[in-house]
Amino acid sequence: MNTDASSPSADINIRSYTSQIPFARHLGFELTKFEGGESETIYTAKPEHLNTFDVTHGGACMTLLDITMAAAARSVAPETGVVTIEMKTSFMQPSVGPLHARGTLIHRTATLAFTEAKIYDEQERVCAHATGTFKYVKRRLPTGPASANEMRPPSTD
Repeated sequence: MNTDASSPSADINIRSYTSQIPFARHLGFELTKFEGGESETIYTAKPEHLNTFDVTHGGACMTLLDITMAAAARSVAPETGVVTIEMKTSFMQPSVGPLHARGTLIHRTATLAFTEAKIYDEQERVCAHATGTFKYVKRRLPTGPASANEMRPPSTD
């Protein structure tokens, strides 16, 4: 499936992906690439997302990396979901100003995705790097008052 950002199917996949993650919407993340094992997310921290040094909080950076890696994993199988199994993050320098993260699917098995992502600042300096392992899971059925399906978290079994 072509998910190039200029194709109609890409717009549906990107819109679907970001609309299903309320925390990413809350932080203001915008997924701009979602194809062929690659992803890119842009983000500018709001004042309430900064730490005491007035740089993007490490937790917001880790969330940006996590979501970008998950998008890279899902971009080859958008009909499935993924859950984070493991993540390692290294911070190289402060993340200041508009940021963008690029994620790559390094290897995939039938059930696992091995990924990496980097956060870049406006000058294209690497601010942080992460690797992550994700488990592919079946997408949940619709839930809520009009649904007969109960809310259950995805299984990591």
